[in-house]
Amino acid sequence: MIDFNYETNFQLESEQKTSNWIQSCIEEEGFELGEINYIFCDDSYLHKINIEFLQHDTFTDIISFDYTLGKLVGGDIFISIERVKENAEQFNVSFENELHRVIIHGVLHYMKYKDKTEEEKQIMRDKENNCLKNLNNN
Repeated sequence: MIDFNYETNFQLESEQKTSNWIQSCIEEEGFELGEINYIFCDDSYLHKINIEFLQHDTFTDIISFDYTLGKLVGGDIFISIERVKENAEQFNVSFENELHRVIIHGVLHYMKYKDKTEEEKQIMRDKENNCLKNLNNN
């Protein structure tokens, strides 16, 4: 089950389409959907979480807490809409494209994809792109 929560003035255009897309990406990787909570918020909300739980005094676009058990994917994913908008401008992509990239990025971490090394970053980017292609084909 996927729940979308809003702590800022933002709303997904189609929660059901987004849920179906996330679930298809999970299943394509051989995992099963458990419970994922998305919390869309602003910079200050996410900054507080970053300080309190991770001891990082920085702004970020996403923080995810992983509750995955084996192949059952679950967790809480906090996304700063302000950071996503800024990143979309910086990378010269649409807000929707950047938002969907961030949405699936957190889930890919739950499926044990990492992004610390250059090789890991490339694998993560390829997986994101594959999922984004699937969203655009639906």
